[in-house]
Formats: sequence, structure tokens, C-alpha cells
Amino acid sequence: MKGILSSAATILLVSFVLLFINLQLENKHGRVGKDTITVYNWGEYIDPELLKQFEEQEGIKVIYETFDSNEGMMGKIEQGGTSYDISVPSEYAVQMMEQKDLLLPLDFDKIPNIKNIDPYFMNLAFDPQNKYSIPYFWGTLGIAYNPSLLDGQTFESWESLWDASLRQKVILVDSAREVLGVALNSFGYSLNSTSLQELKEATDKLETMGPNVKAVIGDEVTQLMINNEASVALTWSGQAADMISENEDIDYIVPEEGSNLWFDNIVIPRTATNIEGAYKFINFMLDPEVAAQNAEYVGYSTPNVKALSFMDEEITEDERFYPDEEAREHLEVYKNLGLETLGVYNELFLKFKMGLR
Repeated sequence: MKGILSSAATILLVSFVLLFINLQLENKHGRVGKDTITVYNWGEYIDPELLKQFEEQEGIKVIYETFDSNEGMMGKIEQGGTSYDISVPSEYAVQMMEQKDLLLPLDFDKIPNIKNIDPYFMNLAFDPQNKYSIPYFWGTLGIAYNPSLLDGQTFESWESLWDASLRQKVILVDSAREVLGVALNSFGYSLNSTSLQELKEATDKLETMGPNVKAVIGDEVTQLMINNEASVALTWSGQAADMISENEDIDYIVPEEGSNLWFDNIVIPRTATNIEGAYKFINFMLDPEVAAQNAEYVGYSTPNVKALSFMDEEITEDERFYPDEEAREHLEVYKNLGLETLGVYNELFLKFKMGLR
């Protein structure tokens, strides 16, 4: 009898230990219910003070994790190891996630602050009727440059990047669609080209830029430009804004041939376990004062039209970062080209990088 009782006690103790471990794991991965949400976002893409404010206001703890690529983010959500309640994919990734059934349809009745979003940024081709996504930030791809370190170049055209005077001075972002897009734009081709002939022409032209390329890197470019260690960089508007805020000699321009108009968007992944908490978070982030504070912290452009009145006019009237509708007509939004075509872009970009000396 004592042996039976001892065995029962051991089983009970092990069960309690396993339950405790499971609860800890659930807490770590954001699966503890209504008191926690897990947010999956790009790095340095939200004001940390706003996370604290949300926690205090709603009594919901925020577990915050970051990713550095849409593909990495989608892969992790698809694996299902962590129950993310909020994520922030780019426009083409929204399409891909919808096709893979990774997103929940949104209930606008639970997001009253949706009314604050500029209608211009709603109902776009990548998500008609905003069934799955709400715009979070938007911006452009262009050229940041420091005139004090150059010989008068102004970069009204993408062709300027091929100027022989820029030997070993141009920094490119380590991203296939952006870099191939420069060459596509220079020919007047679409950024969403699927023509192998056009892509070959673009790659061939990129190879002739090789002597001018100083490096192909990521976020490090911001500090290099600020420190005057680089003079020309292909970059996104928000990064350029960060550079300019620290070094007033730097300027930013979108060349006249056109460029990319991009959107990052808030979605609720199908893995979400605290859907009500996710809606509260989205509605909180769409509050005009919250959106204004977030935009000034991050440096990218907000689609929240009501937030603009709470922001410094020096920011909102700067057409480098808030181009008007006429200027936006020359910009193009990325489409989901499919895995096969994206593979072609990546192969061509890798070939270009391997040819750099």
C-alpha cells in the first residue's frame, strides 16, 4: 500500500512540475490568454513608451518579438511554434500570407479608430477592402546623399548612380527587388516585371555600376552616412529621415523616373490566441495622438491623417517624406510575384553581388 501511495505521490508531483513548465512555456510564447498579447514586428519599429502605455491602459502585457525580413516572419508564423497575435508584414507579404491562409479577416466594428486612416491608403490592390490588413507606416525608396562630400551631384535621375565620379562611393541595400528595381526604373520598366529579358537587361546594367559600389549592406548604412563615412546610399525614406536628423548635411530624393511606394501593415495572424487583445492593440495604435508619437519616434510616414495635426509641421510638410498625391502617381507598389519569379530576382541579385570587387 505504501508503494502504491508513494507511486501516486510521485506521479502527482511530476504532473504538477509538467504543468508548471507548460505554463512557463505558454507565458514565454504569448499563449496565456486575455492578459497577454504577442506582437511580432520589425526591429525599432515602435515607440517602447507606447507599449508601456498600452499595458497600463488596457491591463494587457505585451510580449514583443522582432524579425528582419518578411520571409523570416512568414516562415515562423507558418511553423506555428509561437502564437503571435499581431504582425506587421509589407504589402506583398500580406498577399502571400492571405494565399497561405495565415491571416484572420478583420472586424472593423472592433476598430473604431480605423476612421483616422487616410482613404488614399485604404482599399489598395494588395488587400482589396482591407479584409486582412490596416496600414501602419508607408514610405518610398530613394537616394540619401551628402552634398558636402560630393562634387555637385543631385540625383534627379537613377542614372546618376552610374556616374564615373562616384567610384567606390555608392552603398546599396542588401535586397534583390530594391536593387534590381533601380535598374528596372532606369529603363522605364515596371518594378513588378516578370519579363526575363527585362530582368537580364537590368542585371547587365547593374553590373556596369559595379566600380561605383562601396558596399551592399543593411541598417549599418545609417551610421555610416551620419558619420560621413559614406556619401551616397540607396535607402528607404525613414532611414533617410534618421540620417538627416543626426546630420543636417544629408539630403534625400526620389528620382524622377519613379520608385517604390511601400506599405507595412498590421494584421492578425491565424495563430492568434488573444484576438480581443489584438483588436484593442490595433485600435490603440490608430489613436491620432498615439500614431503621431509613434511616427515621430520611428521616422517613417504615418497613414493616420488625424495624427498629422499632432505632429511638427516641419515633418508633415516635408515633401521628401510626405509627397503629395501627384508625386505618388510616379511610384509603384510591389506585387507578390510568386516564389518562382522571386527566385529569379534573388539569383540575379546574387550574381551581381558575387561579381563585385
